[in-house]
Amino acid sequence: MSTAKHDVELLLNKLPEDCTLEDIQYHLYVLEKVRRGLAEAHVHGSIPQSEVEARLSQWLTE
Repeated sequence: MSTAKHDVELLLNKLPEDCTLEDIQYHLYVLEKVRRGLAEAHVHGSIPQSEVEARLSQWLTE
């Protein structure tokens, strides 16, 4: 498992040299949301794509 510092280093290496502080903040925000989502899925499980599509099809119309 990687550390937060390592993840930030990888992120900074992927961003362009002319990125803004706001760009960095946004990418850190997204990284943290993804981490939390994966942890939540690990603890509480997830549902298969087919079930998601079936549930959404009840709400959405084409």
